[in-house]
Amino acid sequence: MSQELQLVASAAIAALITLAAVPVARFLAVRTNTFDHPIGYKTHSRSTPYLGGAAVIGSVVLVAAAFSRAFPDYDTLFLVTLALCALGTLDDRVGLPVGPRLVAQGIAAIALYASGVHWEFGAGAGVDVAVTVLWVIGVVNAFNLMDNLDGATAVTGAVAALGVGLLAAVEEVWPLAELMLALSAACGVFLVFNLSRPSRIFLGDGGSMPIGFLIAGGVMALPQGELSGWALPAVVPLAGLVILDTTLVVISRRRRGRPVLSGARDHLTHRLLGRLGSARAVALALAAGQALLAVLAIALYQASAEVIAVATLAYVAVGLGALWLLESPRWHSPQMREQAADVQATTRPARPSKPLLESSG
Repeated sequence: MSQELQLVASAAIAALITLAAVPVARFLAVRTNTFDHPIGYKTHSRSTPYLGGAAVIGSVVLVAAAFSRAFPDYDTLFLVTLALCALGTLDDRVGLPVGPRLVAQGIAAIALYASGVHWEFGAGAGVDVAVTVLWVIGVVNAFNLMDNLDGATAVTGAVAALGVGLLAAVEEVWPLAELMLALSAACGVFLVFNLSRPSRIFLGDGGSMPIGFLIAGGVMALPQGELSGWALPAVVPLAGLVILDTTLVVISRRRRGRPVLSGARDHLTHRLLGRLGSARAVALALAAGQALLAVLAIALYQASAEVIAVATLAYVAVGLGALWLLESPRWHSPQMREQAADVQATTRPARPSKPLLESSG
């Protein structure tokens, strides 16, 4: 079988397994009472089953182990992915503090480094370890935070994984390409259930965290070669949309004096929802945006260090402009406008009452 047919076969098998696994996961979630309940800032109207992430990740790992060549080369990546899926599923069920999750993600990053999947800057092991840990924790949590609207994380993960897979194919790293295309196909099929009206199942932390981890690891597994330290800025756009969303949320909440880790409807998705009107339209917009960023990353990966440096300055400038635009009042979500109105009403000084009759002197 040719390399290209092997890629197609891995993606097709992953899609079929996910199509069969998601209903099973939904059944198990209902039987075990593993639901996401619509409380606080959450927008869904009824309790919705979790465990979608277990179906997606299970399908990808099964394809990698049984039908592709990815497992022997990336066994640590898969084992840690399964561990994060289990941790996220436990978090969905009982709720875990932020601290243990961050520690687990840090350990996952160090495990990747020890297996040979990491950033290389030629400035010593300390720098490589630090950047690898920050990259993994940042991308994992960015994908986790993006999981705030139907289809958001799944569609972003599908397009990002497709970009990594195509770049791996260009570089002829076929096992990595098979893995990423399998992940892309599994996320794509999951959208059929997640974007139904109403949504039939959610990814949960058991899906968003390992999806982010697989993409973070897949990007680092690309051959860095002569690019060395320039590989990172070249491929950052492969996770560009989730990085933009996380940066937007941090800046927005700091400006409004709200806790950064609090839940709210102030994400990129919520602002797009106010303009586009439906989760499906938002998912389409996210797919288009991430696709453009993936094309940019593929082009930069083939470029010289000088071109990467100039392009990095350009996309950082565009990102800052996007943040400025999205933070303008006209792009605020309805909830943000309501909160701003409440704050204004409570802080506005009382106006002096006007006498009913003016004195004539």
